[in-house]
Amino acid sequence: MPKVNSEQLTRQLNQHIPPIIFIYGDETLLVEEACDTVREKLKQAGFNERELHHTDGAFNWQNLIQNANSLSLFSEKKIIEIRLHNGKPGDSGSKILVEYCAHPSNDTLVLIISPKLERSALNSKWFKQLDQSGFTVPIWPISTEQLPQWLDRRLQKQGLQADSEALDVLAEKVEGNLLAGAQEVDKLTLNCDQTLITGAMMRELVADSARYSVFGLIDKALAGDAIGAGQALNGLRSEGSEPLKLLWALTNEVRTLVTLKEATDNGMSFNQAAKSHRIWKSRERMTQHALNRLPLRRLHLLLRQCIAVDKAVKGIGGDPWALMQDITLGLSGINILNNATHKLLLR
Repeated sequence: MPKVNSEQLTRQLNQHIPPIIFIYGDETLLVEEACDTVREKLKQAGFNERELHHTDGAFNWQNLIQNANSLSLFSEKKIIEIRLHNGKPGDSGSKILVEYCAHPSNDTLVLIISPKLERSALNSKWFKQLDQSGFTVPIWPISTEQLPQWLDRRLQKQGLQADSEALDVLAEKVEGNLLAGAQEVDKLTLNCDQTLITGAMMRELVADSARYSVFGLIDKALAGDAIGAGQALNGLRSEGSEPLKLLWALTNEVRTLVTLKEATDNGMSFNQAAKSHRIWKSRERMTQHALNRLPLRRLHLLLRQCIAVDKAVKGIGGDPWALMQDITLGLSGINILNNATHKLLLR
């Protein structure tokens, strides 16, 4: 089957539900929204059970086929969701995926979510088999030039319109951070009583934002301001922010730092790495400070802590806000070694 654009996903699912869907990319917000689209359409189609697995732990790929072919007590259709943490299923996973694609279950959909794939993965046998048997959904970054149009589409979905100047003002405020853009659109929906927003109105509206923001928190953490980052986190919690949205931003930031750290450790200059990964000029200095402060092993630990928060949000162990506090302080350069973190270190 041809690759499915994320904006075409709903229409494609209305026409056909494949046995396997593979969503991959580094724009965390867009990846999660594509996954939400899949889950919603499948729920409408009777897929009422969901299993969630992470491949960075003790995941057994052989169980995929066994779980896919086992009916529940009530014989309901189900989704098996697999978080492929590094874009590589390994030898065992590759063989199982090829085998499953050859004989998929009629009552199970396998949803695989992965970061951006390397060229070698795109040319692999397992990926080509997935591409033939199901939907592969690449999530492409939104460029600086595309951002005003992306924001415009989100505003229109909420029944709002903005002139070109207003869109440029909003794009400049969010500086390429899609989660920031989505949050600003949500605020405009609540606070704007005009259907057409001008540039002057946009300047006034975006200046009157909440005291605490996800991006202010991350910037403080990157700059090493542990106290300020902790205060921002507590402020977001008191304002009723959803932990999952904050987790998206933290995870995306940690993944970016991991990629940058690997590039600079392999000899690439920071300036080259920052340009390659679309780091905004205004954030280069704090990002470089964070890279100088955090070794790669610590960044990998932070990524595993993000996965632990995802589980906690879904009710599997721990307080997500306490875990996110550890991540925030870890980004700031303060090492937290509680029981949960200690277990992660031993993996």
